[in-house]
Parts: sequence; structure tokens; C-alpha cells
Amino acid sequence: MRSYRFRLVFAVFVILIGLGAAVGALHNISEINDSDPTQRMYEDLNRAFVRHWLARTGVEVKVRQAQSITGVPVRAVVDGLDVTTLALLYDPGAMENSSRFTLPDWQKSLPHNTPFTSTVVFLVRKGNPKNLTDWGDLARPGVNVVTPDPRTSYGARWNYMAAWGYAFKQFGGNEAKAMEFVQKLFANVSTLRRETHDSRMDFVERGTGDVLLVWEYEAHQIAGDRGGGKFELVTPSISILAEPPLSVVNGLDDRTGSREVARAYMDYLYTTRSQDIAGKHYYRPRDEKIAAKYAAQFPPLDLFTIDDIFGGWKEAQNRHFADGGIFDHIPSNGNI
Repeated sequence: MRSYRFRLVFAVFVILIGLGAAVGALHNISEINDSDPTQRMYEDLNRAFVRHWLARTGVEVKVRQAQSITGVPVRAVVDGLDVTTLALLYDPGAMENSSRFTLPDWQKSLPHNTPFTSTVVFLVRKGNPKNLTDWGDLARPGVNVVTPDPRTSYGARWNYMAAWGYAFKQFGGNEAKAMEFVQKLFANVSTLRRETHDSRMDFVERGTGDVLLVWEYEAHQIAGDRGGGKFELVTPSISILAEPPLSVVNGLDDRTGSREVARAYMDYLYTTRSQDIAGKHYYRPRDEKIAAKYAAQFPPLDLFTIDDIFGGWKEAQNRHFADGGIFDHIPSNGNI
């Protein structure tokens, strides 16, 4: 084990859901949002790692968290070490092509590409008065769906992809049928807000709509203590797999031990302790034993990836969300 004669400072950056292109403006660090469930999870993970590293090496490390205002990855430098933990990745190709960020070769030895996962589910009002149990129900007449605009909200793109993927699989890969279904669903969206936060506030605080498309971990928190018993979570039969990947910034220094700590941190996210913390915060653990512990809060469902249905994020962006793309040809009643 390396001998340290100094106090090593270790920076971890927590990125908001609905991530933008990784090569975007890498600055504008905001205040940490106390209500963000991902931030709270990483607070627990970081404290656990600090204790783990102290017990292992006798060296105390500090973990600083930051997030961007808009969901674009932030950049900060603390004593030469940068690590980025992405809640959800919009464009992994941009990350890999950036000269600043890298997915190190030693990451290939990790058990999975990502330490935990999430998916898109439904948040409905207590008692589920419209009896909304699967994606098909969201396209019924008289159902008011709440989701932001995929043209302006990266989080909304996951909602759209989840709905499209359901229909694509349901209709045997027929894109025309998938588009018809998504058209019906978005015709039930009365207001297309620009950002995810605005849609969430409409549903939770203002009483708008019958169902909110939302991340599973956030739905659990709203349906629990935050919602005051006013909401329920519904898990559809099919949804999209969201994998929060890890990356590090180029230039880790072997002389200071920063590379060793970075690898140790990434490895630690796969330990049973970290997996248990993820489960407590309603992320789906990769570890089978820990996942079994939280099985009651994670009903089984058919999960597809963006690569499975769309050929990756770059292709999805070009076909569905670019100017003149498929979404521009889907009429809806929503108004920004």
C-alpha cells in the first residue's frame, strides 16, 4: 500500500438527472440542491468511502460534491484529481471523444459498466382513480399525462424513449405503430413544460394531471414522506434501462496517489455497502443479494436499453429530437 505523508483531497462531482452533452460548458458550479435524491445518495456514499479509505490506509480524504445548474457536467479541480459520477448519461460518445474526460482501461475490470440503475415509472394520485397500470392506459381518452417537452428537457427524452420503446416492442418493431401510439400519448399532455422540475411541480404541488412520468427513485421519495400519502407509484410492464456511468478526468497523478484513490472510489461503488446505500435511496442495485433485499420496492419489469431500440443516443438524437426529427411531427395539446 502506498504511504501518504500529506492530506489528499478527493473531488466527486454529482450530476443532475437529464444530463446534457458532456463536452458542453464545463463550468458554472451551483449550490448543492438539498431536495435532489441523487445528491443525497452520494452524500451517504461519500461518507462511507471516507470511512472505508481511512480504515484501509490511515489517510483521511475529503469528498466534495458539485452539480451544474442545467444538468451539464461541471468541471472543478481540487489538488489535481477530478472524478465524474453521472446520474444519467445523455451522450456517452461525447464523453469518450472529449479530451478532458476518459473512461479508463481499468474500468473494464469492474463487475458492470455502472454500479446501479434506474428506470421510468408512473406516479399517480392515491387510489389510482384512472386505473393506470401500463403504458397503453396513458393513451386512453380522458387521461391527463404530465411530462416536460423532449425538445427542451433531457429528462423528458427518457420519458419519450420509454413510451416509444414500449410501443415498438408491443407492435413487433413496427415504427409506424410506435409513432401512432406516442402521438396518442402526447395528445394527452395538456402542458409541455420546458423543464422536468416544472412538470413535477405541476403534478405534485398544483394538482395538475392524472399521471407523472418520473424516475423510479424519485417516484418512491414523492410517494413516501415527501408526498404526504397523496401519491402512488405504478411500475409498467416495460420501461427503459438508465445506467449512471462513471468517468474520470484525464491527468490523474500517480505521484500523488490520486489515480489509486480514483480507482478505489469506483471499485467501492460496487461493494455490498455501497449497493445497500443505493437500494436505500431507491436506485436498483447490481449486486443480486442486495437487490433481493430490496425486491419489494423494485417489481420486475422488462427493461430495454437505448441501444436495443434506438441504436444509441447519437442516433436517437438525430432521428427523434433534432430539428425536423420525429418528435417535431408528433402533434400534441401541450403548450410550453
